[in-house]
Amino acid sequence: MSIALTIAGSDSGGGAGIQADLKTFAAFGVYGCSAVTAVTAQNTVGVTNIFEIPNQVIEDQIFAVMDDIVPNAIKIGMLSNIAIINTVAQCLTKIKKTNYVKVVLDPVMVAKGGDRLLEENAVNELKELMIPLSDVITPNIPEAETLVKFSIKNDDDLKNAARFIVDKLGAGSVVIKGGHRTDNKCDDVYFDGHDFQILSAERIQTKNTHGTGCTFAAALTANLALNLSISDILHRSKSYVNECIINAKPIGQGHGPLNHFPFLNN
Repeated sequence: MSIALTIAGSDSGGGAGIQADLKTFAAFGVYGCSAVTAVTAQNTVGVTNIFEIPNQVIEDQIFAVMDDIVPNAIKIGMLSNIAIINTVAQCLTKIKKTNYVKVVLDPVMVAKGGDRLLEENAVNELKELMIPLSDVITPNIPEAETLVKFSIKNDDDLKNAARFIVDKLGAGSVVIKGGHRTDNKCDDVYFDGHDFQILSAERIQTKNTHGTGCTFAAALTANLALNLSISDILHRSKSYVNECIINAKPIGQGHGPLNHFPFLNN
């Protein structure tokens, strides 16, 4: 059975973080493991508190999995401060020396409600330590703008940002998600250092989008664990997220979560 590990924060509301990741892994028939980096008191409206897991406990969780249940792919989510980034980077460096495992980095910076999940002074560490260890990085447009330090207004800007993240920052490949575009399109741009692929989709008019970024990155991770072609991985992940959004039920008073099992009638 294919196995995936998520290293990310916990969302008490169940819509994002490890909760979204594990549901997504299960939806693709992939066995999910987790290492929690932070516990957030969070719902569809916002984040009210964050407890950062001690670094040693994060490391112990990661290697408890690696020593027994070796994953085919690892997804990295919320890494809220410099110390946690350093801990996870050191763990991944050690893992990659002895295991062939794909790493997907979702550079989580701000929650759907606007609350910061990454300290501003930790962005450089994320760029310098985590991106070079990543086979795929999945920023949204605001996150990509923070990483490349220029505005993204059109398709050319998206491609230039993708090229910068791979060529200058050292990512293996990148998918810049188009959900924050100002037009009616939600096209994502993938770049692997050689070729671009555009993942096209029309915008879905809904407020039930909490955890969309986590879910997309987790879908990529699950499909990487299944060892599919990159074209299949991209299109299966994009299609899955669209179905999760379309089939989302109204939950909570704010930005509701996705329906991670759209194929189940309920």
